[in-house]
Amino acid sequence: MTAADAATRPRPATIATIAAEVGVSIATVSKVLNGRGDVAPETRTRVEASLERHRYRRRTKRKPVVAGTIELVFHTLGSSWAMEIIRGVEAVTGPGKVAIVLSQLEGNYRPPDDWLEGVLSRRPLGVLLVMCNPTRSQQSQLRREHIPFVVVDTDSATTASVPTVGSNNWNGGLLAARHLLELGHRRMAVICGPQNVVSSQARLAGFRFGHDEAGLEIDPGLIRYGNFYLAAGYEHGLDLLDRAGRPTAIFAGSDMQAMGVLRAARRLGLEVPAQLSVVGYDNLPVAAWTDPALTTVNQPLGDMAGTATRMLLELARGIVPATTRIDLVTELVVRESTAPLDGSAYRRDRRAGLPEDGVPEDAGSEDLPAQLVADA
Repeated sequence: MTAADAATRPRPATIATIAAEVGVSIATVSKVLNGRGDVAPETRTRVEASLERHRYRRRTKRKPVVAGTIELVFHTLGSSWAMEIIRGVEAVTGPGKVAIVLSQLEGNYRPPDDWLEGVLSRRPLGVLLVMCNPTRSQQSQLRREHIPFVVVDTDSATTASVPTVGSNNWNGGLLAARHLLELGHRRMAVICGPQNVVSSQARLAGFRFGHDEAGLEIDPGLIRYGNFYLAAGYEHGLDLLDRAGRPTAIFAGSDMQAMGVLRAARRLGLEVPAQLSVVGYDNLPVAAWTDPALTTVNQPLGDMAGTATRMLLELARGIVPATTRIDLVTELVVRESTAPLDGSAYRRDRRAGLPEDGVPEDAGSEDLPAQLVADA
């Protein structure tokens, strides 16, 4: 190409070119390009027509994320569960030299308005919310300020417009039920998390389905709601186990509640797993160190946090994720706190008037688990 050819070749249109042709400001053209809603419909139509006429194509570059901060917001802190999330986030932000601003909402699942004011004043690269979701108004404000946000949410309750990373809670409950049923247990209790948290309901629903596919029902009197912490597991465990017709197994909605159950069983003189099987949820590091080591559903908290952080940093670069919802797989980790239903213990408790698996005194052998028939 000669210098003359280059001189006569039409120059690509710029935002300034479009603005001058339409008779609007550069800022207005920029708003149209960015999909902003605060442009009059007639003006938007004229700008879009000019962009098409000039075949304007914005030059896009993958902007590297510069050192900055992300806001990590918990609905509450103070548990090993939260520490696993923090470690997962730091595994991604550390190499990128991205700092973390940590805050909590004191148990609330919706951030207050003054929280948003602080975020907007700090101008982070993005916001990562754990078990809490911004309101629609807050979402709109964050988008207007070009501050991306991602939710780490184990309850699968967010909408498609909110980028979210979670796990399959329903499957976790199903895995726990199938495991205990395969061991011969028929009278099982559940200590869920809070009743108003969808993850609690999803785990219970999966546990119920495991019973349904086996042609069984859960005794409604053996379903309890806690708060995911030790004390709830301990208190509900005492109440469930210190009674006639006690359960032979308990599925707890968190490892912390399961450890509370282990303490309750120890106080009542019950051996785990000989007289009581216990399954937890989360697979926290401490679960492998309880005595006995805890059988639990692995919820990959670190992977969830790392995946959400990578998604957030990509959004900060201007990269649109392929999907707005990622649910990681839950798996059962079998350790020492579960065992086959003990036939001799069953007969001993039956003579004492405590039918360990809930089978009536006059039940025929066809109603008993196969293991008990073999032991009889």
